[in-house]
Amino acid sequence: MPKIDDLTRLKHIKQAIVEIRSFIAGRSRTDLETERMLSLALVRLIEIIGEAANHISESKQNQYPEIPWRRMVGMRNRLSHAYFEVDLEIVWQVVSKDLPDILPIIETAISELEKET
Repeated sequence: MPKIDDLTRLKHIKQAIVEIRSFIAGRSRTDLETERMLSLALVRLIEIIGEAANHISESKQNQYPEIPWRRMVGMRNRLSHAYFEVDLEIVWQVVSKDLPDILPIIETAISELEKET
Protein backbone atom coordinates (compact mmCIF):
# COMPACT_ATOMS: atom_id res chain seq x y z
CA MET A 1 0.00 0.00 0.00
CA PRO A 2 1.43 3.42 -0.93
CA LYS A 3 2.50 5.78 1.84
CA ILE A 4 0.03 8.56 2.55
CA ASP A 5 1.74 11.96 2.65
CA ASP A 6 1.38 14.70 5.26
CA LEU A 7 -0.83 16.83 3.03
CA THR A 8 -3.36 14.04 2.59
CA ARG A 9 -3.37 13.28 6.31
CA LEU A 10 -3.87 16.96 7.17
CA LYS A 11 -6.81 17.03 4.76
CA HIS A 12 -8.25 13.97 6.54
CA ILE A 13 -7.97 15.82 9.85
CA LYS A 14 -9.63 18.91 8.39
CA GLN A 15 -12.45 16.88 6.84
CA ALA A 16 -13.12 15.10 10.13
CA ILE A 17 -13.22 18.40 12.04
CA VAL A 18 -15.59 19.93 9.48
CA GLU A 19 -17.86 16.88 9.74
CA ILE A 20 -17.79 17.07 13.54
CA ARG A 21 -18.76 20.73 13.41
CA SER A 22 -21.71 19.95 11.16
CA PHE A 23 -22.81 17.06 13.39
CA ILE A 24 -22.82 19.18 16.56
CA ALA A 25 -24.34 22.33 15.07
CA GLY A 26 -27.39 23.19 17.15
CA ARG A 27 -26.65 20.34 19.57
CA SER A 28 -25.81 20.33 23.25
CA ARG A 29 -23.78 18.11 25.54
CA THR A 30 -26.92 16.26 26.65
CA ASP A 31 -27.55 15.12 23.07
CA LEU A 32 -24.58 12.78 23.42
CA GLU A 33 -26.45 10.91 26.14
CA THR A 34 -29.69 10.57 24.19
CA GLU A 35 -28.40 10.14 20.63
CA ARG A 36 -26.11 7.14 20.54
CA MET A 37 -25.51 7.45 16.80
CA LEU A 38 -24.21 11.00 17.32
CA SER A 39 -21.84 10.01 20.10
CA LEU A 40 -20.55 7.02 18.13
CA ALA A 41 -20.00 9.17 15.04
CA LEU A 42 -18.08 11.78 17.02
CA VAL A 43 -15.91 9.15 18.68
CA ARG A 44 -15.11 7.61 15.30
CA LEU A 45 -14.16 10.97 13.79
CA ILE A 46 -11.90 11.74 16.77
CA GLU A 47 -10.25 8.35 16.22
CA ILE A 48 -9.68 9.24 12.56
CA ILE A 49 -8.11 12.55 13.56
CA GLY A 50 -5.81 10.82 16.04
CA GLU A 51 -4.80 8.14 13.57
CA ALA A 52 -3.97 10.74 10.92
CA ALA A 53 -2.06 12.84 13.49
CA ASN A 54 -0.06 9.78 14.50
CA HIS A 55 1.32 9.48 10.97
CA ILE A 56 2.20 13.12 10.35
CA SER A 57 5.97 13.34 9.92
CA GLU A 58 8.01 14.53 12.88
CA SER A 59 9.35 17.45 10.84
CA LYS A 60 5.83 18.63 10.04
CA GLN A 61 4.77 18.20 13.67
CA ASN A 62 7.75 20.31 14.72
CA GLN A 63 6.76 22.94 12.16
CA TYR A 64 3.35 23.31 13.86
CA PRO A 65 4.02 22.87 17.59
CA GLU A 66 0.78 24.68 18.47
CA ILE A 67 -1.16 21.65 17.22
CA PRO A 68 -1.49 19.17 20.11
CA TRP A 69 -0.30 16.16 18.10
CA ARG A 70 0.39 13.90 21.08
CA ARG A 71 -2.92 14.74 22.75
CA MET A 72 -4.75 13.94 19.51
CA VAL A 73 -3.03 10.57 19.24
CA GLY A 74 -3.55 9.88 22.94
CA MET A 75 -7.25 10.63 22.67
CA ARG A 76 -7.53 8.25 19.73
CA ASN A 77 -5.80 5.53 21.71
CA ARG A 78 -8.02 5.99 24.74
CA LEU A 79 -11.20 5.99 22.68
CA SER A 80 -10.34 3.00 20.56
CA HIS A 81 -9.44 0.89 23.60
CA ALA A 82 -12.11 2.11 26.03
CA TYR A 83 -15.07 0.57 24.18
CA PHE A 84 -18.05 1.25 26.45
CA GLU A 85 -16.15 3.40 28.96
CA VAL A 86 -15.98 6.58 26.87
CA ASP A 87 -16.29 9.79 28.88
CA LEU A 88 -18.80 11.83 26.90
CA GLU A 89 -17.91 14.96 28.88
CA ILE A 90 -14.39 14.80 27.46
CA VAL A 91 -15.71 14.00 23.97
CA TRP A 92 -17.93 17.09 24.11
CA GLN A 93 -15.02 19.26 25.29
CA VAL A 94 -12.88 18.02 22.42
CA VAL A 95 -15.49 18.48 19.69
CA SER A 96 -16.95 21.77 20.90
CA LYS A 97 -13.82 23.57 22.14
CA ASP A 98 -10.52 21.93 21.26
CA LEU A 99 -10.99 20.93 17.62
CA PRO A 100 -12.53 24.22 16.43
CA ASP A 101 -9.49 26.00 17.88
CA ILE A 102 -7.01 23.97 15.83
CA LEU A 103 -8.95 24.02 12.54
CA PRO A 104 -7.42 27.35 11.37
CA ILE A 105 -3.92 26.03 12.08
CA ILE A 106 -4.65 22.83 10.14
CA GLU A 107 -5.96 24.95 7.25
CA THR A 108 -2.79 27.06 7.31
CA ALA A 109 -0.62 23.93 7.28
CA ILE A 110 -2.58 22.57 4.30
CA SER A 111 -2.25 25.85 2.42
CA GLU A 112 1.49 26.04 3.06
CA LEU A 113 2.04 22.43 2.03
CA GLU A 114 0.04 22.93 -1.16
CA LYS A 115 2.32 25.86 -2.05
CA GLU A 116 5.37 23.62 -1.55
CA THR A 117 4.15 21.03 -4.05
